[in-house]
Amino acid sequence: MGFMGKIKGIIGEEGEVVQTNTNDDEYYKDALKQTAVAGNKMILLEPRAFSEAQTIADYLKSRNTVVVNLKRVTPEVAKRIVDFLSGAVYAIGGDLQKLGNGIFLCTPNNVDVEGKISGEDKAKNGKKVEEKEENEFDW
Repeated sequence: MGFMGKIKGIIGEEGEVVQTNTNDDEYYKDALKQTAVAGNKMILLEPRAFSEAQTIADYLKSRNTVVVNLKRVTPEVAKRIVDFLSGAVYAIGGDLQKLGNGIFLCTPNNVDVEGKISGEDKAKNGKKVEEKEENEFDW
């Protein structure tokens, strides 16, 4: 059956609306199955240039979770990548969390993340002291 045949099957020959046997519950169950299949991976990436940010965003658009390690790029490039990914995550309704120094978790909206990673502050003699690593970012 061609395209016009399908249209005529839906709206009828004379333009009247024809009842179809599509059940909403079945439609949504099929959509959920496709979503589960499409977004079932966790991808670990260490970009070496800003140009790889688009690849990360493409994984997110495919509903995959991405852990990004930015320790192989300069702090300036890392900031640009995080800014780009922030926009991409916002556009798809996902989430971006800092896991550690230069390591970020990017999740699409089909993944729920519970809990937060606490800051890297450590108490010494009752005072909070921020530990600095050799390649720590200022943001």
